[in-house]
Amino acid sequence: MSAQSPASFLASLPVEDRQRILSYLSPQALTELQTDWKFWSRPEQRAPPGKWRTWVLVAGRGFGKTRTATEWIRERVENDARRIALVGRTAADVRDTMIEGESGVLNIWPEDLRPIYEPSKRRVTFHTGAIATGFTSEKPDQLRGPEHDTVWFDELAAFIDPRYTYDMAKFGCRIGDDPRMIVTTTPKPLALLKELIADDRNVVTRGSTYDNLANLSIDFIEDMRRMYEGTTIGQQEIYAAILDEAPGALWKRDLLNQTRVRDCGDLDRIVVGVDPPATTKGTCGIVVVGVTHGHGFVIADRSRQGTPKQWAQAVADAFTDFKADRIVAERNQGGDMVEHTIHSIDEKLPVKLVHASRGKRTRAEPIAALYEQGKIHHVGLFADLEDQLCSWVPGDDDSPDRLDALVWACTEILLGSQPILGVSVGGPTQASYWRGG
Repeated sequence: MSAQSPASFLASLPVEDRQRILSYLSPQALTELQTDWKFWSRPEQRAPPGKWRTWVLVAGRGFGKTRTATEWIRERVENDARRIALVGRTAADVRDTMIEGESGVLNIWPEDLRPIYEPSKRRVTFHTGAIATGFTSEKPDQLRGPEHDTVWFDELAAFIDPRYTYDMAKFGCRIGDDPRMIVTTTPKPLALLKELIADDRNVVTRGSTYDNLANLSIDFIEDMRRMYEGTTIGQQEIYAAILDEAPGALWKRDLLNQTRVRDCGDLDRIVVGVDPPATTKGTCGIVVVGVTHGHGFVIADRSRQGTPKQWAQAVADAFTDFKADRIVAERNQGGDMVEHTIHSIDEKLPVKLVHASRGKRTRAEPIAALYEQGKIHHVGLFADLEDQLCSWVPGDDDSPDRLDALVWACTEILLGSQPILGVSVGGPTQASYWRGG
């Protein structure tokens, strides 16, 4: 669940307390509060810091993608953007959602700063003189001539020709000191979308319908849960999972759905699997797995990008949060560096280093077999992890971080160091962290 915004906190208060707080504000302050995005937004709805080219926002229905994008457009206008492209699937989508919709660019401004819309020219003019023009995937060649400093693609995965439309807009996003783009979409298994997510020059925000519970009707949420929870379409439309399955992949989405559970009860042991990144820009796989009655339960995916100190802290946090018995980490990348990095956070953390002496397929197949036997379950949905499981084919050159971390954890907690895995292990055989030993 996302961090609570000030607006959500205010709404959670008893009516009397809420009214008392608001009574201290002047009429002008109340009016300003209505359009103060920093007050109303959740952290993941605010533009990420740093130097990036494209913000890729992949989220479920009702997350607040449109409002997030229009508020980003507003921020760009207030920071001297001059030429903006609003790119939607059809002319009706651009008009009804991106411009005139409840969260469209016309309706998020204070009344005295409301932009001027000229439908016949597909043009929105802002009080600063900035101009936004509507374009569609129906006529992508209209993007060939114009130059822009800001581009918004809404529901890119639904475009008629996503790649060509994206390319035409990107070629034109070249003026100003800091040209940037935002993509907001519910995902589909498009090569373009996966490329954008994988590009380390971009920033990616993932989210689900449930992140926006405070602003959605109870009836809508109940319908979503009753009709789509645990289904393939629910994974895509609610949790924003990219539902592709590569031929030859060891894991299938139907199998993950069939074995998925809501709760696992008390666990006998818990292990944190770690697959350290090969580069400073890579992702450290951090997956938490528990066991009880001979069944394994995947209970968390804490994988993250960052410096060695940052991912080591994430490993330590996962160990503490779930009161794990042990951390199991691959030592291939940098020898004992992984253990030293984790121990720089807490030298008492019980770390077992494992060395992959044979191929990834040899290590992964026994774990995939346990899934097929119904002996490993996901407690809830882990969109990024499951995308990797169902898209990785043995023999591929890539090295899925989350998948590797899962395999290390499941091997440790369910199979030990059986020779068939091709894994040699080292480190402590008994975790004594919680006993203070």
